[in-house]
Amino acid sequence: MIKEFKEFALRGNVIDLAVGVVIGGAFGKIVTSLVNDVLMPVIGLLLGGVNFADLKYVITPAVGDIPESAILYGSFIQSIVDFLIISFCIFFFVKLVSMKKKEQPAAPVQPAAEVVLLEEIRDLLKSK
Repeated sequence: MIKEFKEFALRGNVIDLAVGVVIGGAFGKIVTSLVNDVLMPVIGLLLGGVNFADLKYVITPAVGDIPESAILYGSFIQSIVDFLIISFCIFFFVKLVSMKKKEQPAAPVQPAAEVVLLEEIRDLLKSK
C-alpha cells in the first residue's frame, strides 16, 4: 500500500496540482488585497464615500456583553468582486493555454509497418 501511495504521490499530475494549489492560494491573497485595499475604496469614493467593509444590516443590536447580530453585505460584495476578478484571470489563462496548444502543428500520422507492407503488395499485384 505504501508503494502504491508513493507511485500516486510522485506522479507528475499530482505534483502539478499541488503547485497549482499553492500558486492559486497566493494569487487569491493578492486579489483579495487588491479588492479590499485598492478597488473597493475607489469604488466607495465614487459612490459618495461609502466604506464597503462597514456596510451591514443589524438584526439585533448589541446589548451589554452580547454582541450584535448583523448581515455583513459589504463583505459579501467584496467577496463577489474577488470572485469575478479571479474567474476572469482563470478564464484568460485557460484561453491563453488553449491558443498555444492549437498553434502547435500536429505531427503527421505514419501508417503502421504492416499497412505499408500490404499497400506495397497491393501495388505490385496491380502492376502485374
